[in-house]
Amino acid sequence: MNAYLKGTVYGVWASISYGLNPLFALPLYSHGLAPDSVLFYRYVLAAVFMGIVLKLRGESLSISRREIIPFFTVAMLFSLSSLLLYQSFMYMDAGIACTILFLYPLMVSVIMTLFFHEKATLFTGACIALALGGIALLYKGDGQTSISTVGFILVIFSSLTYAVYMVAVKQWKVIAAVPVTRLTFWVLTFGSLVPIFRLDMLADLQMLQTPFEWVDAVLMAFLPTVVSLMCIGVAIHNIGSTYTAILGALEPLTALVIGVCVFGEQLTGRIVVGMLMVLAAVTLIIVGRPMLTKAYAVVVSLRRRSGK
Repeated sequence: MNAYLKGTVYGVWASISYGLNPLFALPLYSHGLAPDSVLFYRYVLAAVFMGIVLKLRGESLSISRREIIPFFTVAMLFSLSSLLLYQSFMYMDAGIACTILFLYPLMVSVIMTLFFHEKATLFTGACIALALGGIALLYKGDGQTSISTVGFILVIFSSLTYAVYMVAVKQWKVIAAVPVTRLTFWVLTFGSLVPIFRLDMLADLQMLQTPFEWVDAVLMAFLPTVVSLMCIGVAIHNIGSTYTAILGALEPLTALVIGVCVFGEQLTGRIVVGMLMVLAAVTLIIVGRPMLTKAYAVVVSLRRRSGK
């Protein structure tokens, strides 16, 4: 298997596995577990899995004093994003929530423009407008009844906190120098403090009662978390972050398919069009600028040659 094919396969698996979140979270909700308890099991079990993986690979789990605050900060952002997303599942269809969440690349672009002086372009503005148009269609999911305002706000803030997390990981020099695997372990470890605090130091933790619930929790920690993160690392190494991010469009589509096929969520023409608009906007913002740059370079090169 060549590098490109290997990276593509791992990128597809990373996206699909992350999109499985609703498949494991929603059944636990139906058994009476609240989002905080579900998130606790996901983070703690995933941290254990990741710690085992790192030990088997001979990588260090140590953390220095100068890394504690940066790691803790990004962990809080990541954990809050997960919590808000899980809470949104209680108010709106999971497939739509995961689609709206996929706005985070656009939010990253806006943050970089406003705070890190990245040049804003008409192309970026057009993509943002396209995405907002798709969100408007999703907000009126069936064309008659609006999607829950509470759920909508929750997932928008989930997307925003994840975007801030991504910017922090990229711009914070201390974090940028750390291997992704070790960072992931500490993000999961520190991130588990959010549900622990919200559960009154585990006094309000809802225990898993049945073997099914334990299997569900273990699979939730393993597939959408550990497997996804590990596959993303392999994909980026083989095909780069841009193409891996494009494959990330399979995340909300996977969640939507699961929602419709497994949980009987409603799928209308309006929702489909809204989803396509959001995914198109995000895909364009990821690949459009490099493609335009390359196209411009080719045109300039051809003009120079013809001038000679």
